[in-house]
Amino acid sequence: MRVISGKSRGKKLIALEGDNTRPTLDRVKEALFNKIQNNVQDAVVLDLFAGTGALGIEALSRGAKEAIFCDKVFEAIQVIKKNIENTKNIEKSTIINKDYNEVLKGLVKQNKKIDIVFLDPPYKTNFAIMALQKIIMSDLLTEDGIIIIETDDITKENEIIKIKEAEIFDKRKYGSVWLIFIRKG
Repeated sequence: MRVISGKSRGKKLIALEGDNTRPTLDRVKEALFNKIQNNVQDAVVLDLFAGTGALGIEALSRGAKEAIFCDKVFEAIQVIKKNIENTKNIEKSTIINKDYNEVLKGLVKQNKKIDIVFLDPPYKTNFAIMALQKIIMSDLLTEDGIIIIETDDITKENEIIKIKEAEIFDKRKYGSVWLIFIRKG
């Protein structure tokens, strides 16, 4: 796993041992960033279920001005810190070791506005849909903000459609992985 493009291009990223964390494959990450490349420059990014921090770090490497990394697993936070240090993105990064609900509540209290949200929670959970609802209902996105959900279950699309304020504007399949691109509807 590595940073694909930008100022940190080629830097290797470490991952947690075991299969508790499922890093986004490089080819999926490359396709994702090709799709959103015009949104990244000077963006505020939220990597909500960060794992290794690879998506937020890729965004910083490509010109995002700030990335907020969240994971409730302490060991994941340690990996994220090492990856941020290795890519020299400490000054642009905020790392939070809390449950996603607490993080979202805190961002709302701060009146934070987010340009890009990466939602890549454990696959067999409904966390992506619950987080999406909170983000949309709390008005955390900027006017042109986007949310990207990574999942292995395309039926999540049906749950997203039920959220009136969310609009799917693209979806792509890479092997067993789906990327669903969402904006305020």
